[in-house]
Amino acid sequence: MAETTLKPEALTTINPWWEMLTEVGTFFRGMTRNRAGFAGLIVVVLIVLIEVLGPFFTPANPTDVAHIYNGPSGVHLFGTDSQGRDILLEMIDGGRAIIIVGALSAVIATFIAITLGSLSAYVGGAVDAIIMMAADIFLAVPGIVLLAVLAAFVRLENVVLLSLIIAALSWPVLTRAIRSQVLSLREREYVEAARLLDLGTPRILFLEIIPNMASFIIMNYVLLMTGGIYYLVFLYVLGLAPFAGGDSWGIMINLAWTRGAIYFKGSFLYIMAPTLAIAALQLALVTMARSLDDIFNPRLRRV
Repeated sequence: MAETTLKPEALTTINPWWEMLTEVGTFFRGMTRNRAGFAGLIVVVLIVLIEVLGPFFTPANPTDVAHIYNGPSGVHLFGTDSQGRDILLEMIDGGRAIIIVGALSAVIATFIAITLGSLSAYVGGAVDAIIMMAADIFLAVPGIVLLAVLAAFVRLENVVLLSLIIAALSWPVLTRAIRSQVLSLREREYVEAARLLDLGTPRILFLEIIPNMASFIIMNYVLLMTGGIYYLVFLYVLGLAPFAGGDSWGIMINLAWTRGAIYFKGSFLYIMAPTLAIAALQLALVTMARSLDDIFNPRLRRV
């Protein structure tokens, strides 16, 4: 029987897929090393899947004034709200905006912080002074108060606009931290070698220095995301950012408070369900960051 051999073209087609599967397997093993972090990952994935896919599999949630503030039952597992709507169905549809704005605002703030912090430390001089002065100005402005003032003049119902505003309030702290990291890393031998080879500032920063801060950046990204979620929930709870795209956990808390849910015996879950969902998401993100730190931090990585 003649031997079957793979042509070089077939090998080049298989190898990228095999490498990708290997990387996924390595990432998964790294996540499982820390049980708390792996549990956080599972919770985050479950919440995201529920919020993304759940609305496609749930029925309509009409208003029914005959069943206002009913307690949990077989028909309504979490009870009903001030309009007789099912609280569980609101929960399934209520976290999507919070997750999107939290993640998007963290991406924008992280990008701004990486760019400005790296340039500030590596270039120095007047560039460093200007960037640090801008960071100090933003840090001096109380973010919560500024959001409340902006809400009086701008209708904060657009996801991108909310993300940009929250990112504009979140970048200074990480910028200063990245500046400190780059000040240390720019003295390393491989950076000096890149300078001697005249590789250019963008390549040295984004290919030589920043990859060595992956763990630090990822940990701070998670913190920025949790901070962005808190900012958004604050706006929702105070009624300053009505979201036109559907329900929201923050809006549920606002309506429960303003419509007197606390005075009805069967409305306990109307207040507590969104509160616990927000707390669970935040806790899961922070614990998940532990496993991410194990994977991306060479000092903690175990073979």
